[in-house]
Amino acid sequence: QAQVEESGGGLVQPGGSLRLSCILSGIAISEYAMAWYRQAPGKQREYIASIARDDSTRYSESVEGRFSISRDKAANIGYLQMSALKPEDTAVYYCRAFQVHPNVEYWGQGTQVTVSV
Repeated sequence: QAQVEESGGGLVQPGGSLRLSCILSGIAISEYAMAWYRQAPGKQREYIASIARDDSTRYSESVEGRFSISRDKAANIGYLQMSALKPEDTAVYYCRAFQVHPNVEYWGQGTQVTVSV
């Protein structure tokens, strides 16, 4: 059974850094694209970054230049390195592993990131 689990969230001061992990089990990360989303209180879930099977990456404008998505295929773990964090980055962060053909996706339960003094 496929499972996706995020970890690494927490409280960090503005300007600080965090690295989120997305641990996959039951599926091979090399066979899936992976994306990170976030949802702030009262707002819709927002796409922030993705990495394709060919390791090409994309970012939303809100995090471009501050966040970096990567993955370790041997460990079956994806990462989101977040730097220069701002209070507006506060949200629950979700990892999604997906394929387009066939249309399959798996979501984690999310990890809370709070950026505050």
